[in-house]
Amino acid sequence: MSPALPWIIPLGCVLLLAKTAECFILPNSSHLESILSKYQDGEAHSRSKRAILFSDRQEILMLHNKLRGQVYPVASNMEHMSWDEELERTAHAWAQQCIWDHGPSDLIRSIGQNLAVHWGRYRSPAFHVQSWYDEVKDYTFPYPHECNPWCPDRCTGAMCTHYTQIVWATTNRIGCAVNVCKQMNVWGEIWENAVYLVCNYSPKGNWIGEAPYKTGRPCSECPPSYGGSCQNNLCYKGTWGHPWAGDRAGENLCKLLIRTSHSSMPSLISYPQYSDAQVITCETKMRDKCRGSTCNRYLCPAGCLYSKGKIFGTFYYESSSSICRAAIHYGILDNKGGLVDITRKGRTPAFVKSSRNGVESFRKSKPSNAFMVSKVTTQTLDCYTTVAELCHFKKPASHCPRIYCPAHCKDEPSYWAPLFGTNVYADSSSICKAAVHAGVISDERGGLVDVMPVEKKKIYVGSLKNGVQSERWDFLPLHSPFPQWLSCCVSQQDQLGWCGRM
Repeated sequence: MSPALPWIIPLGCVLLLAKTAECFILPNSSHLESILSKYQDGEAHSRSKRAILFSDRQEILMLHNKLRGQVYPVASNMEHMSWDEELERTAHAWAQQCIWDHGPSDLIRSIGQNLAVHWGRYRSPAFHVQSWYDEVKDYTFPYPHECNPWCPDRCTGAMCTHYTQIVWATTNRIGCAVNVCKQMNVWGEIWENAVYLVCNYSPKGNWIGEAPYKTGRPCSECPPSYGGSCQNNLCYKGTWGHPWAGDRAGENLCKLLIRTSHSSMPSLISYPQYSDAQVITCETKMRDKCRGSTCNRYLCPAGCLYSKGKIFGTFYYESSSSICRAAIHYGILDNKGGLVDITRKGRTPAFVKSSRNGVESFRKSKPSNAFMVSKVTTQTLDCYTTVAELCHFKKPASHCPRIYCPAHCKDEPSYWAPLFGTNVYADSSSICKAAVHAGVISDERGGLVDVMPVEKKKIYVGSLKNGVQSERWDFLPLHSPFPQWLSCCVSQQDQLGWCGRM
C-alpha cells in the first residue's frame, strides 16, 4: 500500500463533509475513553439520580446570569435565572432519545430549547453556552423606534436564536441535561459517543416580532414581583447578607494594572483602610505627587477646608495647588475628607480666581501645567468582569471606578475568568482574579481594588502567585500543533444549524 494512502481516506471524508455540511471530522482520538470518562465513570453513576453533574449545572447557571447581566445595549428588565428541576427532568428525557432535533413536540410549544452536540475531545457544557451567546456578533439589537409595531429580524449570520433565547429578559428558569449517545445521526452522519447537551427554558423566548429585552438603566423596568431588588444588573428576588455580596452563581488597547492595595473589607460600621501610599495631607500639591503620564487616586484627611494650602484656578487648577483644597473648591469633597482622582491636563495659559464652597482660589496669569479633580465612584463587580468591559482605554488615560471584589474568585475556571500577565495584566483578564494574584486582596475576604488602564504590552508573562496561575499571552502569530474538533448546535424556531471547527 502506498505510504500516502492512509492520509487520502480521511482527507476524502473531510472534503465531502465540508461540501455537504461545512463540517470537518477527524479520525477518532486514541484518548476518547478518558474523555468520555468525564461522563461515564465515577461521578457518572449519579446520572441515575440526576440528569446532569452538579458542577456542570452550576457552571451553566452562573454563566447564563453573567452573560445576561452584561448585554449591550444595557437591559432594563433582564431577570435573574434560577435552576428548575422540572425543566432539568424534561431535558434529560429528551437527551436520552439521542435525536438531533427539538422535542418532544408536545412540550416545545410551551418551552424554549437550545441544543448542542460535540464529538472528540472534552468540551464542558459552559463551552457550548458561550458558543450560543457568541452569536451576538451577528445580531443587531432592534431599538424601540424600529419596532413599529413589530421589531425587525436583525441577524446577519446563519442564526442568532441561541443568543436571543439566552438573553430573553422574561425567561427566568433553566434546566439542562447531558447524555453520551453511543450513536447519533447528526444531519445524515452517524457520530459515535456523541455528547449531547439539551437546555430547556421557561417562559420561552424568541417570539417573532419582539425584542429580547428592553433597553435602559439596569433594573429600572423590573416586574413588580421583584420588589425593586437588583443584583449584577439583573432583576433579583430575595436578599443577601452583605451589601456588596455578588452572585457567584481580539486585542484591546488598554491593559490592567493593579495600583493600590486595601486589606480590609468594608462594612456597615467601619470604613476601609487605605495604604499609606494613597494618604496625603491638606497641603500636598499636585506636582509633589503626580508625575509622569498618569495620576493616581488619593485620600484627603478631614479638616482641609481651613488649612493653609493654596489653590490657583477654577475648574483647571495649577500644578502647585493643594489637591485636597482643590477637591473641596470644586465640590468633590467636603471638610470630612475622602477620595479624589486627579488628572493632568497639560499647560494652560492662565488660571482664574473664584470663591466656591468656602474656599478661595487665586489667579495666575502665567502659563503652567494644570490638573483636574474628579469624584471617585465605587462599583461592585463579580469575579469575571474585565477592564475591557468596565472602562475602555482612551487618551488621556481615564480613571476606572473603585472596585469592590467578592470573595473566592481564585478558583473560577479560566474560560470564565481568564488571567494573563504578572503585575501588569491584559485587559481581558478578570480584575478580581488579578487582584488576588497580585496580592492586592485576599481570596477569602475580597475587598477594594483600584486599577489604572495603561497602553498595551506585546507580551504578558504567566506566573503562579498567591495560589493563582496566570497565563502567558503575546500578540505574535502562533501555530497550534493540536488538531481541530467538531461541535454543532441547532436552534429552535428555524430548525437551522451550524457546525464549526474549534
